[in-house]
Amino acid sequence: MGKSENARGRHRQPPAVMGEMNTTPLIDVMLVLLVMLIITIPIQLHSVDLNLPSGKTPPAAAEPEIVRLDVDFDGTVFWNGEAVGGHPALEARLREKAAQAVQPEVQLRPNRLVRYDAVAAVLASAQRLGLKKLGVVGNEQFAQ
Repeated sequence: MGKSENARGRHRQPPAVMGEMNTTPLIDVMLVLLVMLIITIPIQLHSVDLNLPSGKTPPAAAEPEIVRLDVDFDGTVFWNGEAVGGHPALEARLREKAAQAVQPEVQLRPNRLVRYDAVAAVLASAQRLGLKKLGVVGNEQFAQ
């Protein structure tokens, strides 16, 4: 008798309460609002107005003059391969180049065997006379 009553459904359990919310309609509404927002926003062009110069381009910068100073093993200074008569003659030439509107590029190349004081004297003279573009080249010979 107990089985037949359960089969007929007299003692039926109430359905379980559903604790989740159906979010599908909310997502649909949000997508519609997003599409409407995208359509109604005006298209903005991101541009910057520039006042560009017109006319001829300026001439290309000329290659700088290069003065090569070689200091030989005995302290003799060579100016572009030509021996300089001594320290006063070297300073006269450096003063002349320092007075030019566009100073030349001075490249100092010391010999491996030269004493440092001879090289330092040339560097000090060039700096004291106001030469701005001064470099030491050929340092790879001193690498060990």
